[in-house]
Amino acid sequence: MKKTTAITISMNRTNSAVDGEQRMTSIEIAELTGKSHFNVMKAIRNMEPAWVNVGQFHFELTSYTDAQGKERPCYSLTKTECLYIATKFNDEARARLVLRWQQLEMEDVRRKKEEGRWKKEDVRYLPSPQEILDEADDIIGEELDELNSASDDCYSPTEIGKPFGLEGRDLNSFLCDRGIIQWSKGQWRLTPKYLHQGLTENRSFIYHGRNGHRKTQSRLVWTEKGRDFVLGLIG
Repeated sequence: MKKTTAITISMNRTNSAVDGEQRMTSIEIAELTGKSHFNVMKAIRNMEPAWVNVGQFHFELTSYTDAQGKERPCYSLTKTECLYIATKFNDEARARLVLRWQQLEMEDVRRKKEEGRWKKEDVRYLPSPQEILDEADDIIGEELDELNSASDDCYSPTEIGKPFGLEGRDLNSFLCDRGIIQWSKGQWRLTPKYLHQGLTENRSFIYHGRNGHRKTQSRLVWTEKGRDFVLGLIG
Protein backbone atom coordinates (compact mmCIF):
# COMPACT_ATOMS: atom_id res chain seq x y z
CA MET A 1 0.00 0.00 0.00
CA LYS A 2 1.33 3.44 -0.88
CA LYS A 3 2.52 5.48 2.07
CA THR A 4 1.22 9.04 2.22
CA THR A 5 2.58 11.72 4.53
CA ALA A 6 1.43 15.33 4.73
CA ILE A 7 4.33 17.74 5.19
CA THR A 8 5.03 21.41 4.57
CA ILE A 9 8.16 22.18 2.59
CA SER A 10 9.58 25.65 2.10
CA MET A 11 10.13 26.48 -1.56
CA ASN A 12 13.87 27.15 -1.06
CA ARG A 13 14.65 23.98 0.91
CA THR A 14 13.09 20.84 -0.44
CA ASN A 15 15.20 18.05 1.02
CA SER A 16 14.52 16.48 4.39
CA ALA A 17 15.71 13.75 6.72
CA VAL A 18 13.13 11.22 7.87
CA ASP A 19 14.10 8.84 10.69
CA GLY A 20 17.72 9.85 10.13
CA GLU A 21 17.61 9.02 6.42
CA GLN A 22 18.43 11.77 3.97
CA ARG A 23 15.76 12.24 1.32
CA MET A 24 15.06 14.48 -1.64
CA THR A 25 11.69 15.58 -2.94
CA SER A 26 10.51 15.59 -6.52
CA ILE A 27 10.47 19.39 -6.32
CA GLU A 28 14.22 19.59 -5.87
CA ILE A 29 14.77 16.91 -8.51
CA ALA A 30 12.82 19.10 -10.95
CA GLU A 31 14.86 22.18 -10.00
CA LEU A 32 18.19 20.35 -10.31
CA THR A 33 17.40 18.75 -13.66
CA GLY A 34 15.64 21.72 -15.24
CA LYS A 35 12.48 19.71 -15.79
CA SER A 36 8.94 20.68 -14.84
CA HIS A 37 7.65 19.19 -11.59
CA PHE A 38 4.70 17.78 -13.52
CA ASN A 39 7.01 15.79 -15.81
CA VAL A 40 9.16 14.58 -12.91
CA MET A 41 6.04 13.38 -11.06
CA LYS A 42 4.88 11.64 -14.24
CA ALA A 43 8.25 9.89 -14.66
CA ILE A 44 8.21 8.72 -11.04
CA ARG A 45 4.67 7.35 -11.34
CA ASN A 46 5.58 5.52 -14.57
CA MET A 47 8.69 3.94 -13.03
CA GLU A 48 7.12 2.99 -9.69
CA PRO A 49 5.50 -0.32 -10.81
CA ALA A 50 8.86 -1.75 -11.96
CA TRP A 51 10.43 -0.69 -8.64
CA VAL A 52 7.71 -2.46 -6.69
CA ASN A 53 7.94 -5.55 -8.91
CA VAL A 54 11.58 -6.11 -7.87
CA GLY A 55 10.59 -6.20 -4.20
CA GLN A 56 10.86 -2.56 -3.20
CA PHE A 57 8.29 -0.36 -1.48
CA HIS A 58 6.08 2.21 -3.16
CA PHE A 59 7.63 5.66 -3.32
CA GLU A 60 6.64 7.91 -0.45
CA LEU A 61 3.95 10.35 -1.55
CA THR A 62 3.97 13.61 0.40
CA SER A 63 2.67 17.13 -0.08
CA TYR A 64 3.97 20.67 0.07
CA THR A 65 2.47 24.14 0.31
CA ASP A 66 3.12 26.27 -2.74
CA ALA A 67 3.61 30.03 -2.92
CA GLN A 68 -0.18 30.55 -3.11
CA GLY A 69 -0.71 28.58 0.08
CA LYS A 70 -2.20 25.58 -1.74
CA GLU A 71 -1.29 22.02 -0.85
CA ARG A 72 0.26 20.11 -3.75
CA PRO A 73 1.46 16.48 -4.07
CA CYS A 74 5.11 15.56 -4.37
CA TYR A 75 7.35 12.55 -3.77
CA SER A 76 10.02 12.14 -1.10
CA LEU A 77 12.75 9.76 -2.29
CA THR A 78 15.81 8.12 -0.79
CA LYS A 79 19.17 8.32 -2.54
CA THR A 80 18.76 4.88 -4.12
CA GLU A 81 15.26 5.77 -5.34
CA CYS A 82 16.57 9.04 -6.81
CA LEU A 83 19.35 7.25 -8.65
CA TYR A 84 16.80 4.81 -10.06
CA ILE A 85 14.64 7.68 -11.33
CA ALA A 86 17.76 9.38 -12.71
CA THR A 87 18.34 6.50 -15.13
CA LYS A 88 15.73 8.17 -17.34
CA PHE A 89 17.54 11.53 -17.30
CA ASN A 90 20.34 12.75 -19.54
CA ASP A 91 23.97 12.72 -18.38
CA GLU A 92 24.04 16.35 -17.22
CA ALA A 93 20.85 16.01 -15.16
CA ARG A 94 22.10 12.79 -13.59
CA ALA A 95 25.45 14.43 -12.75
CA ARG A 96 23.65 17.30 -10.99
CA LEU A 97 21.77 14.79 -8.83
CA VAL A 98 24.98 12.96 -7.97
CA LEU A 99 26.71 16.17 -6.88
CA ARG A 100 23.66 17.23 -4.88
CA TRP A 101 23.65 13.92 -3.02
CA GLN A 102 27.31 14.35 -2.16
CA GLN A 103 26.52 17.83 -0.81
CA LEU A 104 23.64 16.49 1.28
CA GLU A 105 25.82 13.77 2.80
CA MET A 106 28.59 16.28 3.61
CA GLU A 107 25.97 18.48 5.29
CA ASP A 108 24.86 15.46 7.30
CA VAL A 109 28.42 14.98 8.58
CA ARG A 110 28.68 18.68 9.53
CA ARG A 111 25.34 18.50 11.34
CA LYS A 112 26.48 15.47 13.32
CA LYS A 113 29.64 17.35 14.31
CA GLU A 114 27.59 20.28 15.57
CA GLU A 115 25.34 17.94 17.55
CA GLY A 116 28.27 16.00 18.99
CA ARG A 117 27.20 12.78 17.22
CA TRP A 118 30.02 12.70 14.67
CA LYS A 119 32.46 9.80 14.47
CA LYS A 120 35.53 9.35 12.29
CA GLU A 121 33.72 6.47 10.63
CA ASP A 122 31.18 8.95 9.24
CA VAL A 123 33.88 10.39 6.96
CA ARG A 124 35.43 7.01 6.26
CA TYR A 125 32.16 5.69 4.89
CA LEU A 126 31.00 8.87 3.18
CA PRO A 127 30.62 7.90 -0.47
CA SER A 128 32.69 9.72 -3.05
CA PRO A 129 31.14 11.05 -6.26
CA GLN A 130 32.58 8.01 -8.06
CA GLU A 131 30.97 5.63 -5.56
CA ILE A 132 27.62 7.33 -6.06
CA LEU A 133 28.08 7.10 -9.84
CA ASP A 134 28.96 3.42 -9.46
CA GLU A 135 25.75 2.88 -7.53
CA ALA A 136 23.82 4.59 -10.31
CA ASP A 137 25.63 2.40 -12.84
CA ASP A 138 24.51 -0.72 -10.95
CA ILE A 139 20.90 0.42 -11.27
CA ILE A 140 21.39 1.26 -14.95
CA GLY A 141 23.06 -2.12 -15.44
CA GLU A 142 19.96 -3.90 -14.23
CA GLU A 143 17.91 -2.00 -16.80
CA LEU A 144 20.45 -2.85 -19.52
CA ASP A 145 20.23 -6.54 -18.62
CA GLU A 146 16.49 -6.41 -19.17
CA LEU A 147 16.84 -4.29 -22.31
CA ASN A 148 19.45 -6.66 -23.79
CA SER A 149 17.66 -9.89 -22.90
CA ALA A 150 16.72 -10.47 -26.55
CA SER A 151 20.39 -10.28 -27.59
CA ASP A 152 21.81 -12.59 -24.89
CA ASP A 153 22.39 -15.48 -27.30
CA CYS A 154 23.44 -13.34 -30.24
CA TYR A 155 26.88 -13.11 -31.87
CA SER A 156 29.01 -10.03 -32.43
CA PRO A 157 30.73 -9.45 -35.79
CA THR A 158 34.05 -10.21 -34.07
CA GLU A 159 32.80 -13.60 -32.84
CA ILE A 160 31.50 -14.54 -36.29
CA GLY A 161 34.59 -13.37 -38.17
CA LYS A 162 37.26 -14.76 -35.83
CA PRO A 163 37.40 -18.31 -37.30
CA PHE A 164 38.09 -16.74 -40.71
CA GLY A 165 40.75 -14.32 -39.48
CA LEU A 166 38.36 -11.37 -39.82
CA GLU A 167 38.03 -8.62 -37.26
CA GLY A 168 34.60 -7.14 -36.56
CA ARG A 169 35.21 -4.07 -38.70
CA ASP A 170 36.38 -6.26 -41.60
CA LEU A 171 33.23 -8.36 -41.47
CA ASN A 172 31.06 -5.23 -41.30
CA SER A 173 32.84 -3.82 -44.36
CA PHE A 174 32.29 -7.13 -46.17
CA LEU A 175 28.56 -7.06 -45.37
CA CYS A 176 28.28 -3.38 -46.26
CA ASP A 177 29.88 -3.98 -49.67
CA ARG A 178 27.17 -6.60 -50.33
CA GLY A 179 24.38 -4.24 -49.41
CA ILE A 180 23.33 -6.18 -46.31
CA ILE A 181 24.12 -3.51 -43.70
CA GLN A 182 24.64 0.24 -43.85
CA TRP A 183 26.01 2.87 -41.49
CA SER A 184 23.13 5.03 -40.28
CA LYS A 185 22.64 7.32 -37.25
CA GLY A 186 25.86 6.26 -35.58
CA GLN A 187 25.59 2.49 -35.92
CA TRP A 188 25.40 -0.39 -38.38
CA ARG A 189 21.87 -1.29 -39.42
CA LEU A 190 20.32 -3.79 -41.81
CA THR A 191 19.33 -2.44 -45.19
CA PRO A 192 15.55 -2.47 -45.83
CA LYS A 193 15.74 -5.68 -47.89
CA TYR A 194 16.91 -7.71 -44.87
CA LEU A 195 14.73 -6.21 -42.15
CA HIS A 196 12.16 -8.27 -40.23
CA GLN A 197 13.78 -11.62 -41.03
CA GLY A 198 15.03 -12.38 -37.53
CA LEU A 199 18.68 -11.92 -38.51
CA THR A 200 19.78 -9.35 -35.93
CA GLU A 201 19.12 -7.67 -32.59
CA ASN A 202 20.45 -4.49 -31.00
CA ARG A 203 22.69 -4.67 -27.93
CA SER A 204 22.92 -1.48 -25.83
CA PHE A 205 25.91 -0.44 -23.75
CA ILE A 206 27.06 2.58 -21.76
CA TYR A 207 30.36 4.37 -22.24
CA HIS A 208 32.01 7.67 -21.25
CA GLY A 209 32.69 10.39 -23.81
CA ARG A 210 35.80 12.56 -23.73
CA ASN A 211 33.98 15.12 -21.61
CA GLY A 212 33.20 12.44 -19.01
CA HIS A 213 29.48 12.29 -19.80
CA ARG A 214 27.81 8.91 -19.90
CA LYS A 215 26.38 7.90 -23.25
CA THR A 216 24.26 4.98 -24.42
CA GLN A 217 24.87 3.35 -27.78
CA SER A 218 23.53 0.29 -29.59
CA ARG A 219 25.45 -2.25 -31.64
CA LEU A 220 24.14 -4.67 -34.21
CA VAL A 221 24.52 -8.33 -33.21
CA TRP A 222 23.47 -11.43 -35.10
CA THR A 223 20.99 -14.11 -34.06
CA GLU A 224 21.81 -17.77 -34.71
CA LYS A 225 19.80 -17.52 -37.91
CA GLY A 226 21.72 -14.36 -38.81
CA ARG A 227 25.07 -15.99 -38.03
CA ASP A 228 24.23 -18.92 -40.33
CA PHE A 229 23.24 -16.42 -43.02
CA VAL A 230 26.57 -14.56 -42.69
CA LEU A 231 28.60 -17.80 -42.61
CA GLY A 232 26.88 -18.83 -45.83
CA LEU A 233 28.09 -15.61 -47.45
CA ILE A 234 31.66 -16.05 -46.26
CA GLY A 235 31.85 -19.72 -47.15
